[in-house]
Amino acid sequence: MNVTEEVKLVLSHALRLGDRVRQFNSSTGLFGSIPEFDSMAVVTVITALEDRFGIVVEDDEITADIFETVGSLAVFVEGKLAT
Repeated sequence: MNVTEEVKLVLSHALRLGDRVRQFNSSTGLFGSIPEFDSMAVVTVITALEDRFGIVVEDDEITADIFETVGSLAVFVEGKLAT
């Protein structure tokens, strides 16, 4: 499984970005860079990631660093899958 590609799919569905995610790569900025990705969208994305990957994200794990780029979000998910 390519976690980055799966994360991109989650973002596409959760934020209703459509085909725009095809242009995304690991260094694509998220929070503050994509208008649809605001503080309210964080909850939507976290819930979608939990559903897609079967992970649980605790409130104290949620930091701005995780949502800096597609890559940082994918690394976070990979870490959750490894535990």
